[in-house]
Amino acid sequence: MKILVAGATGGLGRSLVPKLVAAGHEVTGMVRSESGAATVKAQGAGAVVADGLDTAAVKAAVAATEPEVVVHQMTALRGGIDFRKFDKSFATTNQLRTKGLDNLIAAAQATGVRRIVAQGYAGWNLQHGGSATKTEQDPLEPTAPSTATETMSALRYVESRVTGLDGIEGVVLRYASFYGPTGDIGAGGSMVELIRKRRLPLIGDGAGIWSFIHYDDAADATVKAIESTATGIYQIADDDPAAANVWLPEFARILGAKPPRHIPTWLGRLAVGEFGAAAFTEIRGADNSLAKRTFGWQPGYASWRTGFREGL
Repeated sequence: MKILVAGATGGLGRSLVPKLVAAGHEVTGMVRSESGAATVKAQGAGAVVADGLDTAAVKAAVAATEPEVVVHQMTALRGGIDFRKFDKSFATTNQLRTKGLDNLIAAAQATGVRRIVAQGYAGWNLQHGGSATKTEQDPLEPTAPSTATETMSALRYVESRVTGLDGIEGVVLRYASFYGPTGDIGAGGSMVELIRKRRLPLIGDGAGIWSFIHYDDAADATVKAIESTATGIYQIADDDPAAANVWLPEFARILGAKPPRHIPTWLGRLAVGEFGAAAFTEIRGADNSLAKRTFGWQPGYASWRTGFREGL
């Protein structure tokens, strides 16, 4: 199968491309630079250079490769995330999720692409409160914090646009919080360093529930989604959603760091804003049963505990 992966050198793209090549697919990575093209070629794939926000360049890239499936993994998140200025941290990524997606769809429609698989997210955007995990049938959080309205809007746009395509099979994979090489939760990553230095405190009761997924497991699920005929929205997470008051102290222990400091919610709001405080006190995890059942997929790291312990 001919597959175009847009964002082939991102955290997930680096795991996805070699897995697709190993599965026997003819893969081309769409990247923004010649150095990125060299990375993709070293993995056994072809490469085409195009900025996802350049309409003409994307159209030319898709036309030149004539893929059967287009995979949207384009983000721009290097440099860490500022919870107090969340939309600013995600500004370019939000453009890639909206204009970049539109560029890919228009090019796909003009070229006769059969299927589009796009990156979504399952975390703070899931409905807060209630059950510990949320399914794809549960509504998203209805009111995003003022600092994250643009990011929430972009995530909603991806889901509505891709699943509403006419004549093209549309799939959105809501990935849980990534960990592994090149990520914030990875060797040398920003979150790891904060935990080592005790600069990531546990806020309030720490009852906010997180779901995680290793890049390799996310890539395995993506390969299965690409090869499937199923459409719709699917959550890609491990089997062990955990409250912040569980995973953060355990992660510190695994890293050999001192336990995280504990601060009250009101102080957390002052330090990282309403959005950051909610991530430790209100959010809910992602139920992965639909993806497992539909794609016959199982995460290799069933729990973040194993993944974190064996090395990021």
